[in-house]
Amino acid sequence: MSKVAVNSTSHRLLLLIGLAIALLGCTTSAPPGARKLSNLEYTRAPGRPLKLDLYLPNGATNQLPVLVWIHGGAWKMGSKNWCPIAPLVTNGVAVASIEYRLSDEAKFPAQITDCRAAIRWLRANATAHGLDAQHICAFGASAGGHLAALLGTAPNVREWDAGEHLAESSRVQCVVAFYPPTDLDELTAGWFWRKVSFSDVGRLIGGAVEQNRDRVARANPANYVSKDTPPFYLLHGERDRLVPIRQSELLHTALQQAGVPVHFEIVPRKGHAIGPPPKAVPKLQEFLRLHLGLAGKSEAVGR
Repeated sequence: MSKVAVNSTSHRLLLLIGLAIALLGCTTSAPPGARKLSNLEYTRAPGRPLKLDLYLPNGATNQLPVLVWIHGGAWKMGSKNWCPIAPLVTNGVAVASIEYRLSDEAKFPAQITDCRAAIRWLRANATAHGLDAQHICAFGASAGGHLAALLGTAPNVREWDAGEHLAESSRVQCVVAFYPPTDLDELTAGWFWRKVSFSDVGRLIGGAVEQNRDRVARANPANYVSKDTPPFYLLHGERDRLVPIRQSELLHTALQQAGVPVHFEIVPRKGHAIGPPPKAVPKLQEFLRLHLGLAGKSEAVGR
């Protein structure tokens, strides 16, 4: 496949993300020209296994960069079974859609501990599945964007590593975060929701925000930004009322101040649960090519 054709295909596939994110969750099948390895156990939580789905293009002759999809759902719902970025697999990448423990099962930091375990599993099993262990991107939306951002900004918090493959790194090479919560203290607005334990953030941390601000601060991606943080692509709807745009603004500012490469796409007049509009697609495509090393790798795929 020529580079021109790859670019065109990538453009169309990225445009589909917006529609897919807005739809109710369902089970994603392998796109044409690809296969899906379902329910691969990547670690064990207390009492049960944790699994991921791996989407791989047919006919690839090179090691595949990996996009790791982390679903949203206010940390309390959602499933790996629905993977809106799976169509990108036909553009020369592998896509891993991971499950993590939700807030009714385990409190923070269980969620980021699980995500880190999934990254380590992908590296430990890279040879078996033809993956490029040096090019992994965390890609999440909403609560999944929060966890993707934490993968990027807090790789050195070693107490968040547990489970198998501890000799492997849980670092990612770049992050794509759509409308991510980044300051959970500020996100929990209103005196009532700050004082109760059943707000979404309260459920996540296991207590009322007002009485647990130190625990909330531990979950804020912006608090961990450093000069070693990998590049970020942020996208946020201007009129998002569920996760206000200031959440991305705070992280964007922290990244800029640390000298980290970051692109911040503001989508005018749009709210929550959106994908990249047409004018934003080239920037996202460029970001993925630059930081995942896609150039020159996708010609062998999609024939």
